[in-house]
Amino acid sequence: MPSASSLPASAGVGFKPQHFADILAGDAPIGFIEVHAENYMGDGGPPHAQLNTLSEHFALSVHGVGLSIGGDGPLDPAHLTRLKTLCDRHQPQSFSEHLAWSSHGEFFYNDLLPLPYTEATLARVCEHIDRVQSALGREMLLENPSTYVTFTDSTIPETEFLDVVARRTGCGLLLDVNNVFVSATNHGTDPAAYLAAFPLSRVKEIHLGGHDAQSDDAGAPLLIDAHGTAVADPVWTLYEAVIARTGPVATLIEWDNDVPAWPVLADEARAASRILARAAAQEAA
Repeated sequence: MPSASSLPASAGVGFKPQHFADILAGDAPIGFIEVHAENYMGDGGPPHAQLNTLSEHFALSVHGVGLSIGGDGPLDPAHLTRLKTLCDRHQPQSFSEHLAWSSHGEFFYNDLLPLPYTEATLARVCEHIDRVQSALGREMLLENPSTYVTFTDSTIPETEFLDVVARRTGCGLLLDVNNVFVSATNHGTDPAAYLAAFPLSRVKEIHLGGHDAQSDDAGAPLLIDAHGTAVADPVWTLYEAVIARTGPVATLIEWDNDVPAWPVLADEARAASRILARAAAQEAA
């Protein structure tokens, strides 16, 4: 049985090397850090030295972006081997990946692409997750995607698809609240209704991030999951409603582009911490 994810039910941040000294110098308002797996697949150097130091103070989450869990073909065995080497080396408390695909044959893309929710896709995603969890000897968390198109041949609602995947494979779920808001806005659906149907009991980590507001060719709102701004107010509202139902859950602030100075990112983490603290107080009352 793969070992289960065990991040603390506190706020965390996506680690950026320019914040290394600031995080260690003061009383950082975080309980864990998260890194993208593909940035740490080299043999050594400062990246691994920094992770070794940070892991002495904080729990570690490794977040993959290149496994192509939803891809039509088999998983890349070399990539999976590099991922296992990374996880064996740093022993993170959590590993997660996306419900998306990013490769086809010899072609690799820089985007996390959507997939149709069909019985065939469901079987393939479950097969891939089973292989990942078996190879790593640990539980994987699967993240809901941000999407900009839907498929006419989809026959399974996304929330049901995620629930069935989790039940069949034993994987956990990573709920990205910003992705929910982005997708609902783009498709003209209700994010609160999506969250009402989401299998929250299987959620072991939550992501919060910023998005860019644009318009499509018809002038309708189009949100881009850009991770380059502060968390938007509607996303905070949705997050607080989720935490009121789940109780405290490990919550990551994602800020990958136009990365701000550490105090700005720390303030976002403090905002999440306040919501988590209120939920903990309510549970204790």
